[in-house]
Amino acid sequence: MSIQFSQLAAKVAEDGVVTPAELADLRQLGWGDGKIYREEAEAIFAINNALGTRDEQWVDFFVEAISEFVLNGTEPRGMCDEAEAKWLINAFDHDGKLDSMAELEALVRIVEKAQNVPDMLKRYAERQIEQAVLTGTGPTRCGGELASCHISAAECRILRRLVFASGGFGPAAVSRYDAELLFRLKEATVQEENAPQWDDLFVDGVANYLKGFALTNAQLDHARVKELEAFIADNKASVGRFMGAMARELPQVHNHFGKAFGKKPEGTNYTAAAAAGNLVEDNEQAWLEKMIDADGEVDDLERALLARLVEEG
Repeated sequence: MSIQFSQLAAKVAEDGVVTPAELADLRQLGWGDGKIYREEAEAIFAINNALGTRDEQWVDFFVEAISEFVLNGTEPRGMCDEAEAKWLINAFDHDGKLDSMAELEALVRIVEKAQNVPDMLKRYAERQIEQAVLTGTGPTRCGGELASCHISAAECRILRRLVFASGGFGPAAVSRYDAELLFRLKEATVQEENAPQWDDLFVDGVANYLKGFALTNAQLDHARVKELEAFIADNKASVGRFMGAMARELPQVHNHFGKAFGKKPEGTNYTAAAAAGNLVEDNEQAWLEKMIDADGEVDDLERALLARLVEEG
């Protein structure tokens, strides 16, 4: 971190106000060498914590800077490892809670844009929204002025981004944890006047979990990506060994190689696996029955979910 950036960040944090000129200077100094470092990210968090109001320009800068540090501050780029996730959660939880939409937007953007993130980070983000819905307070609630147990349109939008984020269970794949979160929110707000978007989100999310197709190796972990990148960088590496390694790791690449070289991919039949994934299996059916029977009745959203499952066969 440059001395100029440090001095400016300290001044802004002390004032509790960031002017357009100061924001421009922070952006220029922060990205002076094209990279955000840990010290700069921590200084930006300190400014965010000190600001009385956070306008759109500040939120854009904060989200961009923190996302850049977490996703591209270390190799491999585009990923968030466990250490980075813990640092981020500690930075958000400096006072025991997530304070602003700027912080929540940064968190969601990271999960949304990352190739992969640790489960703890996505679940931390989802807990913030669940807490806001259940208590009526939190970063989505504008100081708690919205009614408790009322799911707003803004919360539906941000929940949809999280539930279907590429950095979570798999690209656009909903996990059982996500589906159970949606059920908890439904049960807590079933008598409330929720935003119209909520009905579709609940049905889409739970149906995706029950009928979606997710490969067990859809997400490569941080260490494995590093291995593959090192293999690519090794000028002594065999092209044949590289293609074989990639085909084993990424089925979609395997299929691409098969088409390119006129060979039929061996091993797993991914078309059949995808078709099987579209069926509700016995364990999933048992889970669904347990969730629906939890309160002893079938409500309108559960009927809509069952209708979707029947319609899609």
